[in-house]
Amino acid sequence: MSEPTGVIHDIGYQRYTGPRLGRRHVFGALYLHGVRTAFGLGRSAKAKIFPWLVVGIVTLVAAGVTAVRSQIGEVVMTYAQFADSMSWLVIFFAAVAAPELVSRDLRSGVLPLYFSRPLPRGDYALAKLLALVSALWLLLGGPQLVMFLGAAFTTGDGMRGVWNELLDLLPGLLYAGLWAVVFASVGLLVASLTGKRAFAAGGIVAVFLMTTPIVGTLSILPSRTVNELAGLGSPSTIVQGVGIWSLGDLLITEEQGGASIGAFGPVYALAAVLLVAACVALLLLRYRKVAAR
Repeated sequence: MSEPTGVIHDIGYQRYTGPRLGRRHVFGALYLHGVRTAFGLGRSAKAKIFPWLVVGIVTLVAAGVTAVRSQIGEVVMTYAQFADSMSWLVIFFAAVAAPELVSRDLRSGVLPLYFSRPLPRGDYALAKLLALVSALWLLLGGPQLVMFLGAAFTTGDGMRGVWNELLDLLPGLLYAGLWAVVFASVGLLVASLTGKRAFAAGGIVAVFLMTTPIVGTLSILPSRTVNELAGLGSPSTIVQGVGIWSLGDLLITEEQGGASIGAFGPVYALAAVLLVAACVALLLLRYRKVAAR
């Protein structure tokens, strides 16, 4: 009986001798991929339809406002007012983008692959959150730059007029950033609770839109204090309250139909900070539990 023999074939496997990128590069790759995913880049044409439709709408509105201003020579809508008026589109954009960022990974079961790399669980959640914040800020801030360029080229005061226009633009960009941070924090937390994108999208829209009747109910009660604090009942009106308090006449004032917050501006600012902090803490806790399974 012959002894069993075997042959070892060299099929070309070699040890990796290149640079080993660490945590910072993994985080950056996740962030960049998240921003691209929010806008459907690198994905099918179907995935690009809705995000770029929203981008087209907000850009068209900005171009229209710029054109009207150039014709009549008066400010039709400030940068902060533009962010306020487009906030309803941000809700639906977040409802589509947030599930694409996290729900797909939960459903497909690829999180163990992510966490097999030198990537802390919190970094994954924070990279996705930062990507969604950036996408929402670009959605509101990009059209504001269109408005700024149109106003800068039509101003009759030369560089002084451009400088004044820039001073108006900066608060608008900061206000857009506030919208982005609040909406991304709430939206991503809701999306992280389920691997089904349809349920996640519906939950995000429900959180923002179904809290609006609460504000409406509180705002018609006979107590003035309750009316002024009514905006704390919804994430959207919390942001608007902070804007009214911090931006004043750059936003829609009470005489123009805006909400009245009285002297409770700092309360709205504190509520916005606590809301974001709570959402981020719960998001990190959520992924700590997901990783432990």
